[in-house]
Amino acid sequence: MILSTIEHAKRYHAIHPAFEQAFDFLLRNNLNELEPGNQVLDGDLLFCSISKKGGRRREEVKLEAHRKYIDIQYLINGSEVMGWSPTADCHRVCKEYALEKDIEFFDDTPVSWINVSSGSFVIFFPEDAHAPMVGDSEIHKVVIKIMLEQ
Repeated sequence: MILSTIEHAKRYHAIHPAFEQAFDFLLRNNLNELEPGNQVLDGDLLFCSISKKGGRRREEVKLEAHRKYIDIQYLINGSEVMGWSPTADCHRVCKEYALEKDIEFFDDTPVSWINVSSGSFVIFFPEDAHAPMVGDSEIHKVVIKIMLEQ
């Protein structure tokens, strides 16, 4: 897991061949004007989901993990708290892995909670189970999905 601000995005380009394109998308001037929904950036290799909805309480969220995709979760506006645990330490599966959606859910309690503010992003790899969308107000964010193997 990586937590940083968009000003430092270039530092992470070398991690994956698609990171530069992903961060270029996040640096668009009109990002906050895009309508909620999905956008394809490069087929199944790189796509995103824009959401704008109320936050949930910690007790309402489940840890989730992915096997095929890396998440870059960028907060456009608002504040968010995200739970985190190593996927290897999650043993209480509450929803089995769904290949077509590349997601599984766990009832385990997050090891830590991370405060994320506007202009910040968190990168979650398959080894990072995460519980997003915790907050007291509206959360406006982009989740970019990057295929792990290209």
